[in-house]
Amino acid sequence: MRVALLFIDGVGVGARNSEVNPLADRELLLSQFDDGSGTTLPLGGRRFDVDTTFGVPGRPQSASNQTAILTGQPAPKITGEHLLGYPNAPLKKLITEHSVVRKVVAAQRTATFANAYPAAYLDALKLRRRPSSSPDVVIPEKYLKRIKPSASTLSMAAGGVELRTFDDARAANGLTHDIEGRVARRRVDVPERTADEAAAIFWKLSADFTLFEHYLADEAGHAQDRGGAIDALETFDRFARVVIATRPDDVLLMICSDHGNVEDLSTRNHTLNKVPVLVFGDSPKMPALQTVADVGNTIVSVLT
Repeated sequence: MRVALLFIDGVGVGARNSEVNPLADRELLLSQFDDGSGTTLPLGGRRFDVDTTFGVPGRPQSASNQTAILTGQPAPKITGEHLLGYPNAPLKKLITEHSVVRKVVAAQRTATFANAYPAAYLDALKLRRRPSSSPDVVIPEKYLKRIKPSASTLSMAAGGVELRTFDDARAANGLTHDIEGRVARRRVDVPERTADEAAAIFWKLSADFTLFEHYLADEAGHAQDRGGAIDALETFDRFARVVIATRPDDVLLMICSDHGNVEDLSTRNHTLNKVPVLVFGDSPKMPALQTVADVGNTIVSVLT
C-alpha cells in the first residue's frame, strides 16, 4: 500500500452561508459544512471532520499544525502554543525527530515532494535538491537571512529527500504551487498545465509517500479576497478530482488542511472550525482520525 497526500492550507468546515463562505454555493470536494451536509464524494470517498486546536487556547496556526500533520505529534499541545508562519526551534526539533518522511524512509520505503521550488531558495536554506540549470530567482543579500524553511520542506529534509526545482516543473517532473502554472508564470519561466496534465505528473512521480502542498486559499482568506479564494479553490478542485479519478488501486489518498480560514471571509483570521479530511481508498492500518495529527499517524501506520 502507498499513501498520497494533497494538502491545502486554510480550509475548514464552515457554515453553509454563501455571504461569507465561497464554498457554500459551489459543489467542490471541500464544500463540506458544519451541519453535516456537503458535496457527495466520488468513488467511495469518505469525510472525517477533525480538530485543529488540540485544546490549546488561541487560533490554530500553520507552523504548529503543519508540524502536527507531518509528524503525527500534537505539536501545539507539546509546545503550549499555536505558532504562525514557519517552525521555530522547538517545532524544528519535533520535525527532525518525528518527521513522517524520516520514519517512512527508515522503513525502507520511498518518499517524494511534488512541489517545485526556485533553486536559489533551496540553496539559501541549505536544503538538498535535484539538479537545476539556473537559480530562477535572485535573492538580494539583505533578505537571505530572513528566509525560513516550511514544515513540509523540513519534513522532507529530515528524511534525506531531494527537493524539486523549477527545472523539474519545466520537464514535467514537478508541479508549481498553483498547480496550473498561471500564478507562477508571473515570476518565473514555467509552463501552464491543465488539471489533467498536472494530475498525470503527480502520479508519474509518485513514491510510497507522495506530498503536494497548495497554500493560495489561505492567502486569499487572509486578504478576504473572494475572487482569489474562488480561483484557488476551483483550481485545486479540478486537479484533485482528476487525481482521485486516476488513483491507482494500491494508493490511500488523503486530502486535508491544517486549520480553517477561507470558509469565513468575514474575518482575516484563522477560524476554530474543524477541517475535513477526505479519504479515498482504504487500509486496515488506518487509525481513527480525530485531530490533524492523525493524518501523519495514518501515513506512518500504513507505510511502516
